[in-house]
Amino acid sequence: MKKIGNEEYTTWEDIESELGISEEEMAEINLKVQLVEKIIEARESKGITQAKLAEITGLKQAAISRLETSKAIPRLDTILKLLTPLGYKLAIVKSDSNK
Repeated sequence: MKKIGNEEYTTWEDIESELGISEEEMAEINLKVQLVEKIIEARESKGITQAKLAEITGLKQAAISRLETSKAIPRLDTILKLLTPLGYKLAIVKSDSNK
């Protein structure tokens, strides 16, 4: 809990602890969040609507909406279909933690 003024607030760390989320599970969650954030950012920066992106990629607009609102977890081929017209590619880079 974190106290701000006279109010106590639950922190994300409190929630993680209560849920018993492992470090690996948290890393997976963070990766998914970052990926979705990047897709939204890229789409919006290009001025592309979900409907237009759906038309370009052959995906349904509803599928893009579910992905962007984290109501669905996309498969790798779907991610690649979305990234390419947005000017991105998926890359695997060496982690600093595995030195």
